Amino acid sequence: MIEQNLQSAVETQVITMTTAAADKVQELLSQENDPSLGLRIFVAGGGCSGLQYGMTLDEEQEGDTAVTMMGTIKVFVDEMSLSYILGSEVDYVDSLMGAGFTVNNPNAVSSCGCGHSFKTADGGGEAKSCGCGH
Repeated sequence: MIEQNLQSAVETQVITMTTAAADKVQELLSQENDPSLGLRIFVAGGGCSGLQYGMTLDEEQEGDTAVTMMGTIKVFVDEMSLSYILGSEVDYVDSLMGAGFTVNNPNAVSSCGCGHSFKTADGGGEAKSCGCGH
């Protein structure tokens, strides 16, 4: 029981998810009807601030950090992306400007107007043209 509590404490520090995001991910996973799938969150080069977030439904890969959210949602983060998004919160926003996932990242020191691109304090990423129509 103590080991399980320690594991839960470690997992909550990796990444968190709002109820709105969890509901949307659960909806997407139920449409796929494949229990091996989870939400993969990753960071890639590009975007107007140098780094950009990506999300996809995927299976766990070797080297991933796997976290279970809301009791049933598996979230996978690859080793390279982990340091960039550690402590971040995933949210799902449905507004007049459109609907989609956003990442509230405490490691980002600047971000693009569309919120999908960011730069970290250690200079992670090289700025590119903005791919969000700005």
